[in-house]
Amino acid sequence: MRAKLKVTVFLVLSILSVLCFSVVASLIKGRWIAQFDSSIISAVQGMESPWLTPIMHGFTFIGSTTVVVVISLCCLFLFFKFLHHRLELVLFIVLVAGTAILNQILKFFFQRERPTLHRLIEETGYSFPSGHSMAAFALYAALSFLLWRHISSKSGRTIVILTSILMILLIGTSRIYLGVHYPSDILGAYLASGFWFTFCVWIFQWYMENRKQLISTKE
Repeated sequence: MRAKLKVTVFLVLSILSVLCFSVVASLIKGRWIAQFDSSIISAVQGMESPWLTPIMHGFTFIGSTTVVVVISLCCLFLFFKFLHHRLELVLFIVLVAGTAILNQILKFFFQRERPTLHRLIEETGYSFPSGHSMAAFALYAALSFLLWRHISSKSGRTIVILTSILMILLIGTSRIYLGVHYPSDILGAYLASGFWFTFCVWIFQWYMENRKQLISTKE
């Protein structure tokens, strides 16, 4: 029953994520989102300082495609070398690669222009949803899920979760700070990537549960 509950929870979360994303996406040209974006941008960019800007550059670099690919390849090697769970490797690849593909599809569909008022770096391409934020969510959520399954201590699990949340939030915030994304781009990215993550994990958990039942039936 507990395993089935976990499967159901991920299904419900995936549905909620896509519904919330749909709401945000439908409002990106409205006054409410404009006010929301303006207030968050003012707060974040109001913290601009000579010591903070290099840090935000660093987090944006960590969320770049090149770094995400390198981290992903290293994680794949380590998971294969030490854990020997091939299905988990497939899940990791589908989560990270699928998120990148989904991001490009969504950007092309919405074609939202980037903010231009106060940029500290130059970026090309469309704005909604943020690619850096989606990639960060997919990568660190996937790592948290896979490591959680192999870490027995409560403190170890807590460290993994808090580190992942911190990385996701800081990479997203860096995009607002540097002036290349609206806050609603970041929010939409988290919801879109959250949908893909929970949907894939739901499929994975459902498959693993049915596989266990099939094996126990044969025995």
